[in-house]
Amino acid sequence: MAFLALSSPQTCRRIAAYHRAKRLLDVTCVLIGLLAIWPLLLLVALAIRIESRGPVFFVQTRVGKDGRTFGMVKFRSMVVDAEARLAGLAGDRSGLCFKAKDDPRITRVGRLLRRSSMDELPQLWNVLRGEMSLVGPRPALPAEVAEYPPMARQRLAALPGITGLWQVSGRADVSFDDMIALDVDYVRNPGLLRDLSILARTLRVVLSGRGAY
Repeated sequence: MAFLALSSPQTCRRIAAYHRAKRLLDVTCVLIGLLAIWPLLLLVALAIRIESRGPVFFVQTRVGKDGRTFGMVKFRSMVVDAEARLAGLAGDRSGLCFKAKDDPRITRVGRLLRRSSMDELPQLWNVLRGEMSLVGPRPALPAEVAEYPPMARQRLAALPGITGLWQVSGRADVSFDDMIALDVDYVRNPGLLRDLSILARTLRVVLSGRGAY
C-alpha cells in the first residue's frame, strides 16, 4: 500500500516490532483461552448436532492479508443449504456485505451462538495457523472483495481479525462505508495498546449483544 511504502526506516522498524508483539499476544491468548473454554466448545458442538443435521463446523473461503484466500472456520449457525437459499433474501444493511436481522436460514442454536458471538470461537484455529489475528478487519468473501472500491482494498494490508474496530463500534448496525472507514483507520494507525483496547471493548459488546445478528 502507498501509505506503507512511504514510511521511514524508523517507522518500518516500529511496525515490524508491533507485528512481532501482536503475534506473541495472539498465540499466548489463544492457547490460554482454549485451555479455559474447551468444555464450552464441546457443549456447543453437541447442541448443534442435536438440533439439526449436518456438520458442526462451517468452513468458508475468505480473503486475508494481501488478498490471499483461506478457509475461515465457524460453528455452523445456519441450515446446511444456507448459501443456496441466499438468493431472494432482503438485507438490513446497505453495501456489499449481506446482513439480515430475521434471516430464516439461522437455526435456533445458531441464533444464540450469533447473539453471544460463540459461533466465532473456532476461528481461534485460524489465529494459531497465522491466517487471522485476534484483532483486525473482518475477512471478506472473494465476491465482496472483487467489488471493492480502491479505498476498501486497503483493508487487505492487515491480517484479518476475529474482532476489530467496526465490531466494537456497532457491528452489523454499522454501514458498509463506515465499516471501511473504521478498518482503514485501524490499518493506518497500528498499535498494541489499541489492540488491547479493542479486545477489552469487544467483551463489553459481546455481553450487550449490540449489532449481533
